[in-house]
Amino acid sequence: MEKIYTIPVNEAYDAQCDCPICQLHKNAEIKYIEYYLGPSLMEPDTRIVTNKTGFCQHHFGMLNQSDINRLGLGLILHTHLLDIENDFSKDLSELAPDKAGLFKGRNNDYKQKLTSLADRIDNRIASCPVCEKIDNAMTHSIDVIFWMFKHDNDFKQKFINKKSYCLPHLSLLLRKATKLSQNDAADFLSVLASNINESTPELIKDVEWFTLKFDYRNSDKPWGNSKNSIQRSMRFLSGDCKEFNEIGKK
Repeated sequence: MEKIYTIPVNEAYDAQCDCPICQLHKNAEIKYIEYYLGPSLMEPDTRIVTNKTGFCQHHFGMLNQSDINRLGLGLILHTHLLDIENDFSKDLSELAPDKAGLFKGRNNDYKQKLTSLADRIDNRIASCPVCEKIDNAMTHSIDVIFWMFKHDNDFKQKFINKKSYCLPHLSLLLRKATKLSQNDAADFLSVLASNINESTPELIKDVEWFTLKFDYRNSDKPWGNSKNSIQRSMRFLSGDCKEFNEIGKK
């Protein structure tokens, strides 16, 4: 019987996508963007976090593109900006050193103050609650994938049939596999290696044919699976993102 924590993994492996773990990441990202624009934004514990950290550039962009709750986004930004001002304005006003003059020598203490404040700013903008929640969700999802591979025969067949993973998530699977027993690792890695070693040459062949199609002698020959091979290669090499979507000529 399917359990609630296995549903997202099954859905990702059922989806038409190049990498099911990218699909899990995308689903988690949408979920947490909606979370921070939903009722949670009025909860004191949530606002303490968003006031302090804000969001990373990428997730600020997603929040901006969402039409879910423009007022809520404004409230989040207002109190976050107030927190920033309260944290930095006084120190910023005291940073400038006195000018050296005839009766006042040079003093390099201001350089340490500059570095210290810059470090504080960097630490604040390095945090993003959406990123942190996604990281936690992905850790859980990877655990579920390995558990289902061992205990759920239907899912194991889905895993066997899923031929491709992007390199970042292939690395994630390999690192997790170090926690397996030798026998479990042998079973899991034999499937994973077989799939990657089958799909990668096919992708290389498609990209090569894409380039050969620019030769006038091949212009009338069919594209086969090569037409979107550039985008598929990008997704394989670095993970899925909207900039890698297939686009037609305008």
